[in-house]
Amino acid sequence: MADIAFMGVNKTYPNGFQAVHNLDLTIKDGEFLVMVGPSGCGKSTTLRMLAGLEAISSGDIFIAGQRVNDLHPQARNIAMVFQSYALYPHKTVQGNIEFPLRMAKVPADQVKARALKIARMLELEPLLKRKPGLLSGGQRQRVAMARALVRDPVAFLMDEPLSNLDAKLRVQMRAEIAALQQRTGTTTVYVTHDQVEAMTMGDRVAVFKDGFLQQVDTPQQLFERPVNTFVGSFIGSPSMNLIASRIETSGDGLALNLAGECIALGHGLAARFDNPDGSAGLVTQIGLRPEDVVEPHLAGEGQRLHGRVVLTELLGREQMVYLDLRDGTRVVARLHANHRLHTGEEIAIGIDPARLYLFQVDGRALTYR
Repeated sequence: MADIAFMGVNKTYPNGFQAVHNLDLTIKDGEFLVMVGPSGCGKSTTLRMLAGLEAISSGDIFIAGQRVNDLHPQARNIAMVFQSYALYPHKTVQGNIEFPLRMAKVPADQVKARALKIARMLELEPLLKRKPGLLSGGQRQRVAMARALVRDPVAFLMDEPLSNLDAKLRVQMRAEIAALQQRTGTTTVYVTHDQVEAMTMGDRVAVFKDGFLQQVDTPQQLFERPVNTFVGSFIGSPSMNLIASRIETSGDGLALNLAGECIALGHGLAARFDNPDGSAGLVTQIGLRPEDVVEPHLAGEGQRLHGRVVLTELLGREQMVYLDLRDGTRVVARLHANHRLHTGEEIAIGIDPARLYLFQVDGRALTYR
């Protein structure tokens, strides 16, 4: 096992495109870190630089305190699982698992013993004589993981390993991967574009956009304390609603002008600002998560927004309600399905000021105590 560090790492391709910008990131020994972001954000390039499959343009990468910039991939003692599994179709499951050990000239008796141990761990023992073509997608993924783990690497790298599986199998496999990492304690770096995977699997999550690391923190902190609107919107499903607003003074202190309506912040929330009196007139963006919308019949006076329902989606006991506010802003609310809402219906949703996220116009989180 080992810790990993990126120090001022950049990646620029010959055509001038910079895929990764000045990356500083430390991954602790034994940690499960997930890199997440939309396609083209630099997360897979970062993983490939760590693996030695891509040369870095500048900066340094350290594994277990050793600078590995110029080390061949095989010399880094790390294992990688790809999206495509990359199994040898002519070899059996056992042959695939044993292959990296045979390439490393490990004694034959140790090869079989280590392969069998890993196969048992991943419940592959009954499949050892089969070839990949006779396996399901989940079974092939487990074989790819076994082949990587059998080397006893200091770090385990996974590049969107579940993207080829159906939704039900993805849920099952991400639980298995997380449990396996806890058992082995191997430092793991996992790349995905699926924020649900990131939030449910990682000890910490690193969010990337356009080659820049936006924020790295625990899943709970990312959800509760996003540093900007991108992180706030990317983390959470459905996405956070963003509403243009302006802070105003009212008889009770500070208030938010949202979609042409006034929402009182209350003395408790207003006191969180460094300079409440100087905040009046500040133009902001408000983040409102769909699950934080208060049910219409529970909305208090002075904390309501009015809108017209444009679409509803029934999800068992819940309904997703899409509505246009008075100024035309489209928002999504996750509400209970006891009272079904219908297209064209005029409703009022409740806003709990304590659950609002405040951002500056440029997208950065508004600083408050």
